[in-house]
Amino acid sequence: MTVTLITGANKGIGFATARQLLDLGHVVYLGARDKRKGEEAAAALGARFLHLDVTDDASVTEALATIDAAEGRLDVLVNNAGIAESGAVDGPTALRVFDTNVVGIIRVTEAALPLLRRSANPVVVTVSSSAGSFWATNNPDRPEFDLPFPLYSASKAAATMITVKYARSQPGIKFNAVEPGFTATDMTAALGGGRSPAESARTVVRLATLPPDGPTGTLQDESGHLNW
Repeated sequence: MTVTLITGANKGIGFATARQLLDLGHVVYLGARDKRKGEEAAAALGARFLHLDVTDDASVTEALATIDAAEGRLDVLVNNAGIAESGAVDGPTALRVFDTNVVGIIRVTEAALPLLRRSANPVVVTVSSSAGSFWATNNPDRPEFDLPFPLYSASKAAATMITVKYARSQPGIKFNAVEPGFTATDMTAALGGGRSPAESARTVVRLATLPPDGPTGTLQDESGHLNW
């Protein structure tokens, strides 16, 4: 069975992705920094809960050690945990956003690499955003052109770049970033609208279930490769 870890999976796209991968027969480890919410979400789905805060090295190390002890490998990693700024754009806020959205990816991926290398078909998916695409944010016909979240956009540009760089440095593992689409979640509540997390999760699931000869080093949305 395919062993999968999803970070920030107690709600939103992460939760919907967990549900869909469970339906496909994956063993899903649901990572969440809030222990109560994570346990409740895992119980609702039939997933395995991991207390995992992507901004804490010890938490990440312990979570991956738990998977190692139980499974001996990791087949799929979905770097889903993320936040957006609210209010002031300043140094402390920037550090908080980048620590979660970029450094968090590095913490989890580095801890996961030894387990991924034991998989016959290792895959890493980063939930990024077209808000971090230079092409999209400079295109007046795209909604990203006027998106008022500079720190979020900058962090997602970095998230996509680190994913591409991992793809180059780890040729035995497929690394891809995904733009899941504008989704109705807690993060986007102030903007209003958006489609269901279940719909957006389908693109994440597609990249999480790539065959051994699947693409690597890409940013994709539901239509395929996305300029960035």
